[in-house]
Amino acid sequence: MTKLFLTGATGYIGGDALCAIVKAHPEYKITALVRNSDKGAQVAKDYARLKLVYGDLDSVDLIAEEAKKADVVCHFADADHAASATAIINGLAARSTERPGFYIHTSGTGLLLFADINSKTYGEPLDKIYDDLEHVSEVTSLPDDAPHRDVDKIVLAAGSDQSERIKTAIVAPPTIYGAGRGPGNRISHQLPELCKATLQTGHGIKVGAGKAYWGNIHIYDLSNLYLKLVEEAAHGGSTADWPGKPALWGAEGYYFCENGEHIWGEVSQMVADEAYKQGFMKTKEVVSISASQADGLTEFGAAMWGGNSRSRARRARVALKWTPREEGIGSAVKEALEVQARVLGVRPGHAEVAAGEVQ
Repeated sequence: MTKLFLTGATGYIGGDALCAIVKAHPEYKITALVRNSDKGAQVAKDYARLKLVYGDLDSVDLIAEEAKKADVVCHFADADHAASATAIINGLAARSTERPGFYIHTSGTGLLLFADINSKTYGEPLDKIYDDLEHVSEVTSLPDDAPHRDVDKIVLAAGSDQSERIKTAIVAPPTIYGAGRGPGNRISHQLPELCKATLQTGHGIKVGAGKAYWGNIHIYDLSNLYLKLVEEAAHGGSTADWPGKPALWGAEGYYFCENGEHIWGEVSQMVADEAYKQGFMKTKEVVSISASQADGLTEFGAAMWGGNSRSRARRARVALKWTPREEGIGSAVKEALEVQARVLGVRPGHAEVAAGEVQ
């Protein structure tokens, strides 16, 4: 019986991936790390067969022990938490070379923002597109000051230096959209925050010229990639081989996950149009804001809506026969906007309340 240990079961990514894995393989024995009994109750309500262990990402001894007992570890909780990643590696390193463990780590294509962050140029397009197949070495050797890079290096080093005991894969999602199916948080971040800021300001917003590019993926398609990697790991590393098959694990086991890309200014216009259509705002106008104004609306707003993060998910398509099937990001705008309107208490014809014009 395949044993899984996962973090982030009540998070947006981890919760949806958990749903996909349990649905496809109810026979897997899954242990989930949760912070407290309230979080545990959320998970247990929908997944009574899961074993729960209580702790946070700093509970490194517990994490190492559970990783040691697992065949596959899925780390969904935090792309930037070095101590938990190291604890997972330490636990898996204690396994026998006859039965290596598999570590599937979640990073993010925020990694690719380093050029815009360093130049402080936001809202302008960049031509550079990163490829996780022929040019994966570019991705695995980015500058040390790139976001997520410090933990990526820890995982990549383990997959190379301890490959007999630890098989690693890094999944780097771009902008994720769509309602999740997990037991906790079911909304993403970038698009909902854009919807929230739009409702609060009473008009659409774009950073600078609004011409920055990001890749995007529906949460269901992302979870399907995790599922395919888990199935490969449960099989011992590969369900099928052929001459010249791209590497699945280790130094080249790096996976982008996209179904195309968007220009943020165009998404901003979609949000403004929908907000006007729903009666949440009096205008469809999209106003250019500065990087500092974007950061004032939400943490890292300038980079999140104004930086370029361009990737192509070729490894998963070729090596895992992964194919995204869900509709594009435009299909998620209406629901994301309506959710934020409910949170803010905005009703059709009452946009002034959210904008602070009415007390």
